[in-house]
Amino acid sequence: MGEAKRRKSTLGEQYGEDTRILPWVPITKSQAELFVSLTTRGAWIGIGLMFAAWVTIRFIGPAFGWWQVVD
Repeated sequence: MGEAKRRKSTLGEQYGEDTRILPWVPITKSQAELFVSLTTRGAWIGIGLMFAAWVTIRFIGPAFGWWQVVD
């Protein structure tokens, strides 16, 4: 059995809790997971806004005569 598997079976639910990702950076595993979830949500919001801007620039603006798309 590998060292990580043995440690996980010994610690159980506490495995990986409040451990430092990097010893010199005060970020715990739960904080890192929160950061990843927030940045993932932010990325999807950015993709949605970019798509909405593209639809507005390409279709809505020319349909209302606000500007012309040059091909």
